[in-house]
Amino acid sequence: MVAATSGRLIGINRGLIGGFTPVDIRWQDVKTANVKAGIFGSDITITALTQPDLASGGTVRTFQFTGLRKADAQAVYRACQAQEQAWREKRRLRELEELRAKSGGFQAESPRDVSFGSDEAGSGKGDLTARLKRAKEMLDSGLISDSEYETIKAKVISEI
Repeated sequence: MVAATSGRLIGINRGLIGGFTPVDIRWQDVKTANVKAGIFGSDITITALTQPDLASGGTVRTFQFTGLRKADAQAVYRACQAQEQAWREKRRLRELEELRAKSGGFQAESPRDVSFGSDEAGSGKGDLTARLKRAKEMLDSGLISDSEYETIKAKVISEI
Protein backbone atom coordinates (compact mmCIF):
# COMPACT_ATOMS: atom_id res chain seq x y z
CA MET A 1 0.00 0.00 0.00
CA VAL A 2 1.27 3.49 -0.90
CA ALA A 3 -0.14 6.96 -0.20
CA ALA A 4 1.06 10.40 -1.29
CA THR A 5 0.34 13.26 1.10
CA SER A 6 1.21 16.94 0.84
CA GLY A 7 4.52 16.44 2.68
CA ARG A 8 5.40 12.76 2.47
CA LEU A 9 5.17 9.46 0.66
CA ILE A 10 3.89 6.80 3.05
CA GLY A 11 3.99 3.09 2.29
CA ILE A 12 3.48 -0.24 3.98
CA ASN A 13 5.29 -3.41 2.93
CA ARG A 14 3.66 -6.60 4.18
CA GLY A 15 5.76 -9.50 5.31
CA LEU A 16 5.48 -12.99 3.80
CA ILE A 17 4.12 -14.63 6.94
CA GLY A 18 2.80 -11.66 8.86
CA GLY A 19 3.47 -8.17 10.05
CA PHE A 20 4.36 -5.11 8.06
CA THR A 21 7.09 -2.52 7.64
CA PRO A 22 6.03 1.13 7.47
CA VAL A 23 7.95 3.47 5.13
CA ASP A 24 7.87 7.25 5.52
CA ILE A 25 9.76 9.38 2.95
CA ARG A 26 9.78 13.18 2.95
CA TRP A 27 9.34 14.73 -0.50
CA GLN A 28 12.61 16.64 -0.23
CA ASP A 29 14.45 13.34 0.18
CA VAL A 30 13.05 11.73 -3.00
CA LYS A 31 15.73 11.48 -5.67
CA THR A 32 14.01 9.39 -8.38
CA ALA A 33 10.73 7.59 -8.92
CA ASN A 34 10.01 4.85 -11.46
CA VAL A 35 6.87 2.89 -12.29
CA LYS A 36 6.66 -0.49 -14.02
CA ALA A 37 3.24 -1.50 -15.31
CA GLY A 38 2.58 -5.21 -15.65
CA ILE A 39 -0.38 -7.32 -16.69
CA PHE A 40 -1.78 -7.88 -13.21
CA GLY A 41 -0.39 -4.88 -11.34
CA SER A 42 2.23 -2.19 -11.16
CA ASP A 43 5.43 -1.64 -9.20
CA ILE A 44 6.85 1.66 -7.98
CA THR A 45 10.54 2.07 -7.14
CA ILE A 46 11.61 5.14 -5.16
CA THR A 47 15.20 6.15 -4.39
CA ALA A 48 15.68 8.59 -1.54
CA LEU A 49 18.56 10.33 0.22
CA THR A 50 19.62 9.10 3.66
CA GLN A 51 20.89 12.47 4.94
CA PRO A 52 17.88 14.79 4.89
CA ASP A 53 19.69 17.64 6.70
CA LEU A 54 22.33 18.13 4.01
CA ALA A 55 21.75 18.32 0.28
CA SER A 56 25.06 16.67 -0.58
CA GLY A 57 26.76 13.64 0.83
CA GLY A 58 25.19 10.54 2.26
CA THR A 59 23.91 7.53 0.41
CA VAL A 60 20.77 6.62 -1.46
CA ARG A 61 18.27 4.02 -0.29
CA THR A 62 15.76 2.24 -2.52
CA PHE A 63 12.15 1.33 -1.74
CA GLN A 64 10.01 -0.90 -3.91
CA PHE A 65 6.25 -1.29 -3.66
CA THR A 66 4.90 -4.19 -5.73
CA GLY A 67 1.47 -5.45 -6.71
CA LEU A 68 -0.29 -2.07 -6.80
CA ARG A 69 -3.37 -1.33 -8.91
CA LYS A 70 -2.33 0.33 -12.17
CA ALA A 71 -4.46 3.48 -11.77
CA ASP A 72 -3.34 3.98 -8.17
CA ALA A 73 0.32 3.40 -9.03
CA GLN A 74 0.13 5.93 -11.86
CA ALA A 75 -1.48 8.54 -9.58
CA VAL A 76 1.24 8.10 -6.94
CA TYR A 77 3.92 8.17 -9.65
CA ARG A 78 2.58 11.50 -11.00
CA ALA A 79 2.70 12.97 -7.48
CA CYS A 80 6.26 11.68 -7.04
CA GLN A 81 7.37 13.18 -10.36
CA ALA A 82 5.88 16.59 -9.53
CA GLN A 83 7.57 16.68 -6.13
CA GLU A 84 10.87 15.38 -7.53
CA GLN A 85 11.00 18.19 -10.09
CA ALA A 86 10.06 20.83 -7.53
CA TRP A 87 12.76 19.76 -5.09
CA ARG A 88 15.53 19.22 -7.67
CA GLU A 89 16.26 22.93 -8.11
CA LYS A 90 16.00 23.61 -4.37
CA ARG A 91 18.48 20.81 -3.69
CA ARG A 92 20.87 22.13 -6.36
CA LEU A 93 20.88 25.61 -4.82
CA ARG A 94 21.42 24.16 -1.36
CA GLU A 95 24.36 22.08 -2.61
CA LEU A 96 25.94 25.22 -4.06
CA GLU A 97 25.51 27.00 -0.73
CA GLU A 98 27.06 24.06 1.14
CA LEU A 99 30.04 23.96 -1.21
CA ARG A 100 30.50 27.71 -0.82
CA ALA A 101 30.40 27.36 2.97
CA LYS A 102 32.95 24.50 2.90
CA SER A 103 35.32 26.60 0.83
CA GLY A 104 35.19 29.43 3.35
CA GLY A 105 33.31 31.86 1.14
CA PHE A 106 30.15 33.69 2.01
CA GLN A 107 27.45 35.49 0.12
CA ALA A 108 26.04 38.74 1.44
CA GLU A 109 22.67 39.78 0.09
CA SER A 110 21.39 43.30 -0.12
CA PRO A 111 17.70 44.28 -0.04
CA ARG A 112 17.89 44.96 -3.80
CA ASP A 113 20.04 43.13 -6.27
CA VAL A 114 21.97 46.04 -7.86
CA SER A 115 22.69 44.27 -11.15
CA PHE A 116 19.00 43.62 -11.78
CA GLY A 117 17.47 46.71 -10.18
CA SER A 118 15.13 49.10 -11.94
CA ASP A 119 14.47 52.80 -11.87
CA GLU A 120 11.02 52.32 -10.34
CA ALA A 121 10.49 53.37 -6.75
CA GLY A 122 9.89 50.66 -4.16
CA SER A 123 10.22 46.95 -4.50
CA GLY A 124 6.72 46.04 -5.70
CA LYS A 125 5.66 43.73 -8.48
CA GLY A 126 6.83 46.23 -11.12
CA ASP A 127 10.37 45.99 -9.78
CA LEU A 128 10.26 42.20 -9.82
CA THR A 129 8.94 42.20 -13.38
CA ALA A 130 11.73 44.55 -14.46
CA ARG A 131 14.32 42.28 -12.84
CA LEU A 132 12.94 39.25 -14.68
CA LYS A 133 12.91 41.13 -17.99
CA ARG A 134 16.50 42.30 -17.47
CA ALA A 135 17.62 38.74 -16.64
CA LYS A 136 15.87 37.40 -19.76
CA GLU A 137 17.60 40.03 -21.90
CA MET A 138 20.96 39.03 -20.44
CA LEU A 139 20.19 35.36 -21.15
CA ASP A 140 19.19 36.12 -24.73
CA SER A 141 22.36 38.13 -25.31
CA GLY A 142 24.53 35.33 -23.88
CA LEU A 143 25.78 37.22 -20.84
CA ILE A 144 24.47 34.59 -18.41
CA SER A 145 23.83 30.85 -18.70
CA ASP A 146 20.50 29.02 -18.46
CA SER A 147 21.24 27.85 -14.93
CA GLU A 148 22.11 31.38 -13.81
CA TYR A 149 18.87 32.65 -15.35
CA GLU A 150 16.87 29.92 -13.57
CA THR A 151 18.56 30.83 -10.28
CA ILE A 152 17.67 34.51 -10.72
CA LYS A 153 14.12 33.62 -11.72
CA ALA A 154 13.68 31.37 -8.66
CA LYS A 155 15.04 34.12 -6.40
CA VAL A 156 12.69 36.75 -7.85
CA ILE A 157 9.68 34.45 -7.69
CA SER A 158 10.44 33.62 -4.04
CA GLU A 159 10.15 37.33 -3.25
CA ILE A 160 6.54 37.47 -4.48
